[in-house]
Amino acid sequence: RLYQISFEMPGCGEEPETQTLHLVGDFSAPAEFFVTLGVFSFLYAMAALVLYLRFHSLYRENKKLPFADFCVTICFAFFWLVAAAAWGKGLSDVKAATRPTGLIAAMAVCQGQDVVCNAGSTPAMGLANISVVR
Repeated sequence: RLYQISFEMPGCGEEPETQTLHLVGDFSAPAEFFVTLGVFSFLYAMAALVLYLRFHSLYRENKKLPFADFCVTICFAFFWLVAAAAWGKGLSDVKAATRPTGLIAAMAVCQGQDVVCNAGSTPAMGLANISVVR
């Protein structure tokens, strides 16, 4: 939810007051989908564990139950792959929206001919990259 983040932009020329600049974008949906899928996977794993341990005879006697368990597991694996890809895309969108060159271009104070603007530092995205890879 980048639109909730704002920063002060210094005034230029005849406008000495600072202006508030808001970032653009809401890239929270992929991360929320990934976390929701993780919670449902955990709950299903706990239910399957109870079924395996407590009702083992029911699981062995009923031939449709192992196949249904297999199908649900395949569905979770597919959705996990989709969620991981969506999370990666969301991260690349956040990187693009917070790129220092794009933010500097949006600032009116940096549009003058005699003005030189540069980013103080590049955002560290290493941990975010590791979270997607892992």
